[in-house]
Amino acid sequence: MHDDDPMAETPGSTTGKPGLLSRLRPRDAVWLAAPAVLVLVAILAYPLAIVVWRSFSDPAIGIDNYVWFFQSAVNRTVLLRTFTVAAWVTLACLVCAYPYAYAMTIVGRNLRLILILCVLVPFWLSGVVRTLAWVILLQDSGVINSILRSIGLPPVKLIRTLPGVVIGMTQVLLPFMILPIYSVMKGIDLRLLQAARSLGAKPWKAFLQIYVPLSLPGVYAGAIIVFILSLGFYITPALLGGPRSILLSSLVQNQVLSLLNWGRGGAMGVVLLVATFLLLAIAAPLMRQKHSAARREA
Repeated sequence: MHDDDPMAETPGSTTGKPGLLSRLRPRDAVWLAAPAVLVLVAILAYPLAIVVWRSFSDPAIGIDNYVWFFQSAVNRTVLLRTFTVAAWVTLACLVCAYPYAYAMTIVGRNLRLILILCVLVPFWLSGVVRTLAWVILLQDSGVINSILRSIGLPPVKLIRTLPGVVIGMTQVLLPFMILPIYSVMKGIDLRLLQAARSLGAKPWKAFLQIYVPLSLPGVYAGAIIVFILSLGFYITPALLGGPRSILLSSLVQNQVLSLLNWGRGGAMGVVLLVATFLLLAIAAPLMRQKHSAARREA
C-alpha cells in the first residue's frame, strides 16, 4: 500500500490504527447524545412539565381540576370512547397491514418497490388533505353512498359517526403499522415454511405456527405506535366525527383555546398520558409472555 493511499490512515480502518469510534470510552458517549437529549428536553420535557404544573396550579394549587374531570360523566365517557376508538383503529390497521406487509416480502423486486411507494406516498400528503378527501367519500351524497345506490343498496350513514372516524384514522395510520411489520417479516427465512411443509405440515398450519410467531415483534411495535398516535388525534375526529363521536383531544382543545382554561385542559392531557402509560405497563409484560410462549411452540 502506498504512503499516499487515503485508506492507510483512515480512522476506524481495520488495516490501520484503531479508529476514533473504537477509542471512545463509555462516558464519551454521553457527550455524543447530549445534543439529542437537549432537543428532547426543549421540545418535550419542558412543555410537558409546564402542562403538569398548570394542571395543579391553575386557578389555585390543588387537585380541583382532576376532581372536576372524574366527577363529570361526560369526561369519563369521552375518555373511554377515546381508548375504544384507538383500539378499533389499531385492530383495523393490523387486519389491513399484516397481509400487505406479507405480500411485500414474497413479491418480486419491482412490485415490492411499487408497494413500498404506495405506503410512503401518504407521508408526502397533508393529513388535512387526506381527511377532507374522506369527507367527500363518506358524506351522505358522497362516492360510497352513490355506488351503493347504483347497485340497489340503501345508503349508509358514515359521516359524523364513529365508524367514519375509525375509517379515516385507519387510512392515516396504516403506514405506521405496515412498516414495523414489514421490517420484521423481511428478516424471516421463508425456507422455514418450506421445511415445515416438507415434514408434512399443511401450509396454513405452518404459517400460523412458524411464521406468525416470528412476526409478532413487528405486530407489537406497530400496534403500540398506532394505538398511542390514535389517542392524540384531533383533525380527523373533528372533521369526520359528530357530537357523539367527540374524542378527548377535542375537549382539550375546547378548554385551552376556547375557554382559556389551561388548568382543566392540562388535567385532561395528564389523565390521558397517565392512562396510556398504565395501559402499556400492563400490556407489555403480557405481550412478552405470549411472544415467548409462541416462539417456544414454533
